Amino acid sequence: MPMTGRIGALLLLAAAAAVGPFGPIRAEEAPAHDPVAELARRLDRGEARLEYRPGSGYLRSLLEQLDINVDSQVLVFSKTSFQQTFISPQAPRAVFFNDTTAVGSVQNGDVFELIGLDPDQGLNFYTLGTRPTDAPEFKRRGVECAFCHAPSNKGVPGLVVASVIPDAQGTPFFSGTFFATTDHRTPFDQRWGGWYVTGTHGSQVHQGNAVAPDPDHPAELDQAGTQNVTSLAGRFDASHYLATTSDIVALMTLEHQVGMINGLLRVRRQFERAQLSAMNEATVKALDDAVDEIVAYMLFADEAPLVEPVAGVSTFSQTFPRRGPRDRRGRSLRDFDLQTRLFRYPLTYLIYSDAFDRLPDGLRRRIYQRLYEVLTGKDTSDRFKARSLAERRDVLEILRDTKPNLPAYWNTDGAAPASGG
Repeated sequence: MPMTGRIGALLLLAAAAAVGPFGPIRAEEAPAHDPVAELARRLDRGEARLEYRPGSGYLRSLLEQLDINVDSQVLVFSKTSFQQTFISPQAPRAVFFNDTTAVGSVQNGDVFELIGLDPDQGLNFYTLGTRPTDAPEFKRRGVECAFCHAPSNKGVPGLVVASVIPDAQGTPFFSGTFFATTDHRTPFDQRWGGWYVTGTHGSQVHQGNAVAPDPDHPAELDQAGTQNVTSLAGRFDASHYLATTSDIVALMTLEHQVGMINGLLRVRRQFERAQLSAMNEATVKALDDAVDEIVAYMLFADEAPLVEPVAGVSTFSQTFPRRGPRDRRGRSLRDFDLQTRLFRYPLTYLIYSDAFDRLPDGLRRRIYQRLYEVLTGKDTSDRFKARSLAERRDVLEILRDTKPNLPAYWNTDGAAPASGG
């Protein structure tokens, strides 16, 4: 049967052997090029140094070397880490992040937990000992991390932001599923169970800052005093942490970012596996659907709306927008809205990432084609109708000014090539 569909011709032209570690090559056989691996090489060459400092150990120096801001700190008190014995509402795990790297720190823990995004291999997991040593060393981890990080992302190791119902010690109540992953599509009232949340959000109610204290009713959160919390004083001893906040805007940003990175990893693996298989109509349709899904996520098509404004209490809302490019009118895809939605301009800032730029050529061309169809108004489907023509034009203009190597047709007002080239 001849192949049809928008992506079929691209797959026929792809070289099946050049699939990289998402295909048959095991990740451990290839050197890693995520930020943690690069830092390890700089340490080995004597070009960088991790300092053990009073009060924070290696943590502050580690964040500095990885270019992660302290104000990205979010705090999770559910026992959802392999260091769970040290985690509780009285001793939450701190997570810090930027676009490519996440660092987890547990009070009295034996190791720091790190995840680095390699544009070719995907996610790599590491630990670093917390005790002082003359030669701090990252240890790459494998199956023990994938056990939790793969099932929630359709078998592809991914990042996890999850909402659980914790008891007074932080132990999640399990009922049917291990946990409920959340992203920008998740309704507000289903987010952040097991997390501390600082910030204001009006009458909107979330599950953060709360536990289910009654063992006879393990699924019932006590939400008294848990909303619009601007200080965590009295909930735990914050003197052991680099910041006193678990900022709501940082949490919302992390949720979007986790969903975006996981989506890119999934669609890449699906594309590269298809290159190795006998192509048929079902495979082509599945790939078309996957491309449409990732494009919809990139454009926040199914974002859960904010019904009242949201405001954080840390500097994250100011520092995060400074980390990306701006167009000639001063606009950035990292600018927040926080009135009715997360970002002012509805396209993910991760379009600038190496993880996007290093997608297989055929896949990346197809995503560009679909984005262009939506942003120029040629796609009139109901899924994108919430985005006005003015909003689409804003995004198109920002990308033309700030995104290198756009397809040539993006700088005209012509139609995208039918082949996705």
